[in-house]
Amino acid sequence: MKHQPRLHDLASRVAQTLARPPTAPPVRAVASPARAMTPPVIGWCMAQPGAAVSLMPGELWFGAEATSVRTLLGSCVALTLWHPRLRVGGMCHYLLPSRRRKDGEPLDGRYGDEAVLAMVNLLERHGGRAGEFVAHLYGGADTMADAAGVKFNVGERNIERGWSLLDHFGFSLEGVDVGDNVPRTVTLKLDTGAIDCRRGNPQQEP
Repeated sequence: MKHQPRLHDLASRVAQTLARPPTAPPVRAVASPARAMTPPVIGWCMAQPGAAVSLMPGELWFGAEATSVRTLLGSCVALTLWHPRLRVGGMCHYLLPSRRRKDGEPLDGRYGDEAVLAMVNLLERHGGRAGEFVAHLYGGADTMADAAGVKFNVGERNIERGWSLLDHFGFSLEGVDVGDNVPRTVTLKLDTGAIDCRRGNPQQEP
């Protein structure tokens, strides 16, 4: 199977990324709202007014100034939020469900419970409550072939954490597409809250 070595290498790179200290985040930029938050948040993306935001693994964004938020998922999971009255929303792209966070350590967008908590903190600053937000859950694919002989069940664990977070915060779930073994490209439109989820390799998209 010619794809097996690539899948194994990908799993190794993910494991190496997650082994990095959380104070050295694999992210591009931290937006100004996150700097003001206590505790600070690793993984907030910078967004210019009217821009389309593209999230990398471990990143998250929440607000009203962007036109859309987009990400590509494998075993990672994305949770999207949108408020139909306030017309604000966001998305997180987490790699693992959780970790043991030390006191005073910043929230880290690579972990599901911390990424969603960071978005909840900011949505409350916009005058909303968690139960008023429409949520969607995507990703958690099984990207390791059975023949590779390595099973981390990362996708399954990420999905389970997503379900528990939806229940814990009381979000109104509107759409879900999780599991299977295909990548997904997910886009949230901030003006309407519409979600576009496309399955398969993005190079195959029209």
